[in-house]
Amino acid sequence: MHTVVVGASGTTARDVIAVARGNARVELSAAAVSALAAAREIVDALAAEPEPVYGVSTGFGALAGRYIGQDLRGRLQRNIVRSHAAGMGPRVEREVVRALMFLRLKTAASGHTGVRPEVARTMADVLNAGITPVVHEYGSLGCSGDLAPLAHCALTLMGEGDAEGPDGTVRPAGELLAAHGIIPVELREKEGLALLNGTDGMLGMLVMALADLKNLYTSADITAALSLEALLGTDKVLAPELHAIRPHPGQGVSAGNMLRVLAGSGLTGRHAEITGAAPRVQDAYSVRCAPQVNGAGRDTLDYAATVADRELASAVDNPVVLGGGTSRSSGAGSGGGRVESNGNFHGAPLAYVLDFLAIVAADLGSITERRTDRLLDTSRSHGLPPFLAEDPGVDSGLMLAQYTQAALVGEMKRLAVPASADSIPSSAMQEDHVSMGWSAARKLRTAVDSLARIVAVELYAATRAIELRAAQGLTPAPASRAAVEALRAAGVQGPGPDRFLSPDLAAADAFVRAGRLVAAVERVTGPLG
Repeated sequence: MHTVVVGASGTTARDVIAVARGNARVELSAAAVSALAAAREIVDALAAEPEPVYGVSTGFGALAGRYIGQDLRGRLQRNIVRSHAAGMGPRVEREVVRALMFLRLKTAASGHTGVRPEVARTMADVLNAGITPVVHEYGSLGCSGDLAPLAHCALTLMGEGDAEGPDGTVRPAGELLAAHGIIPVELREKEGLALLNGTDGMLGMLVMALADLKNLYTSADITAALSLEALLGTDKVLAPELHAIRPHPGQGVSAGNMLRVLAGSGLTGRHAEITGAAPRVQDAYSVRCAPQVNGAGRDTLDYAATVADRELASAVDNPVVLGGGTSRSSGAGSGGGRVESNGNFHGAPLAYVLDFLAIVAADLGSITERRTDRLLDTSRSHGLPPFLAEDPGVDSGLMLAQYTQAALVGEMKRLAVPASADSIPSSAMQEDHVSMGWSAARKLRTAVDSLARIVAVELYAATRAIELRAAQGLTPAPASRAAVEALRAAGVQGPGPDRFLSPDLAAADAFVRAGRLVAAVERVTGPLG
């Protein structure tokens, strides 16, 4: 099994996905253990001093004005976890919770949170045991980080609350820890707060969405090319010199992908010859402008990935432990270091890009559906049968596949409304502006899920249309034939009389999500952008 080593200087998107989806083992590096121990020495020194230090010897949030004596500090840390584990609603997916836990461990390992090395080791042990805390849909405002979701994870470390074991059964967390020989943590100064105050849920969902969208954007370039080919469109609009004079990077990549898929096609640009109609001057926007729309989305993904990489290199907590000096605001110094309050937990950078991605995904879904509708409309499909039916009138063909696709597009447009434009004050107006980034991330996951289905429907329609053209003696591009053959080998049936469509559409969806469409085409074209 792959092992991810957590150091003191951040992590990578690849490692997040390896842990969240691939169940990779997690280990702490020697540098991380040293950083943890050094930061803890600073916290312990501050805890012994009479001056109040936020998070160490005070209450939290709007209650930060109360000094907490040493006899109550363990209780204080336990209480913040228990009281903040206030989530409601459906359970969050296992991969999201694993990403959340791993990213919190990443920040702990930075040496800026002040938790003891044994707390970090317990976090790694829980991940490695396949124990997944029960985290609920609602409870994060995306400021002070993802408080409630992280509190449910911290509760598991304490041996409290519920968690899912590696067998998928939900049991009391204490029982699961005992079954795997893990000793529950006894929280000390600052540790409860340090386990809660991060953007880890938002970041984990962003990282996974970016991975999924990268596959879907390449898949959409392929399905756009297949639709262009089936509609007897022209590939002249994909010429590199046309895209060089408007040099948006993503646009050039998408145009290049489509051009490579269409290489060697016997269908493109032959509208007048094949149909006997007057020459077509231009294709519709949904065909002709696919590189511009897909490419703009690609550029948005690149920006979002830049934000994600910065956050992956960050240590997000409040307060944070810094080496050297004395705080100008609180005097919380300990000779070799200090504890400083800050606002780095605010989720705005993540919330914005999560919303940006929902917007571009909705637009990609919209243009994709328009091409599907064109393939099914006999007045615009240039010689294809109505709804690609075998016996139109007796057979309805793919009529309702487009209905389903349209319903998904409608839902994606609603999900594109930004969550980050909202803010609801909390904590007695101490936290008077919040990011709503968790909500942005949750709706983006739904949008990505819908986009995969939308792309799958276009694939289903376009491959059927290409096979109908081939039956007329026309020769599709080699990459198109590879896509058709791979889809049929996956159990998705081709043209024929009406049948139960849902299983075919589900199989096409799985084919796209697994990256099998891209893999099949790349065996002919080489790597696509």
